[in-house]
Amino acid sequence: MTATSTPKMYVPKLAELGFTFGGREPVLELRPGEVLSLYTEDCFGGAVKTIDDLPTRVCQMPYLNPVTGPFYIEDAEPGDTLAVHFLDISPARDWGVSSTFPHFGALTSTHATATLQPPLDERVWRYPIDVAADTVTFQASHSDFAVNLPLAPMHGTVGVAPAGFQAISTITSDVHGGNLDTPELRVGATLYLPVFVHGAFLALGDGHARQGQGEASGVAVETAMHTTITVDVIKGVSTPTPRLETNDGLLSIGCARPLEDAFRISQHDLVHWVAELTDLDLLDAYQLVAQAGTAPVGNVCDPNYTMLARIPKALLAEPAYGGVHERLRAIPWKTPEAGAR
Repeated sequence: MTATSTPKMYVPKLAELGFTFGGREPVLELRPGEVLSLYTEDCFGGAVKTIDDLPTRVCQMPYLNPVTGPFYIEDAEPGDTLAVHFLDISPARDWGVSSTFPHFGALTSTHATATLQPPLDERVWRYPIDVAADTVTFQASHSDFAVNLPLAPMHGTVGVAPAGFQAISTITSDVHGGNLDTPELRVGATLYLPVFVHGAFLALGDGHARQGQGEASGVAVETAMHTTITVDVIKGVSTPTPRLETNDGLLSIGCARPLEDAFRISQHDLVHWVAELTDLDLLDAYQLVAQAGTAPVGNVCDPNYTMLARIPKALLAEPAYGGVHERLRAIPWKTPEAGAR
């Protein structure tokens, strides 16, 4: 019988939060198979608390989208793959916030798509979170309309240190992960990331109580999180772009601009991944993905857009990465005492 793991704990002070992937020293070491419970702040660093706290007044660029970490992963070396499995993601507050920003989001003029239109008004929405009822409540700001939406906790930002001694803002995404903003990064999912530096230097944050596909306004229902993860290192196996595995699907993630290039990256990687797991000819794998796959959208507003390509695992002959996902989800662990958080 396998003993139940008591998680390591890490709760950062505000000054210990990071705003880049790369360029920072690790805060804790983690061995493959160990369980870690940590606290993450929301994308505003907790500064937006009410509808009167406009982000441009209470936040300061570039101090947005803080992450907790980085964590040094023992035995992770360049050329390996890091597997990060999400055992639990629980809101640390009974409220979250969302907003519109001037010159940010999918339906406004931006620095990259400059027009003479005035910017959108800046506005904040405060969402009550009821964990017991499993709901997040939307209340319109200019009417009495209100509706309960399903609570769907996830992390928008998870990544490792990039290659070449780079330090990349947590607001963007690329092959190192980063601000992926896909609702698929939820409890039960395993994220696969390429390792570029010794120790990988894993960091995460940007908790969302829920987010629609595409994160069209640029901001989800942002809240702090208590999150529990476990990790593994897949030695000598490289991963070209972030990948996800759920209990019923495999997903490849493409990060780029324009959106069609992010789409192509994700589809290209999934076709090669399917060919590897089925021993199909490349064009046969292409045909299978074309007819059985779906294309969830991550975000369409950040410096790089995020697209995913998904296929049901039931169609594939071999488990991904030798069954790492199943091994990690089977690790027994116990929830930390509330006071320890």
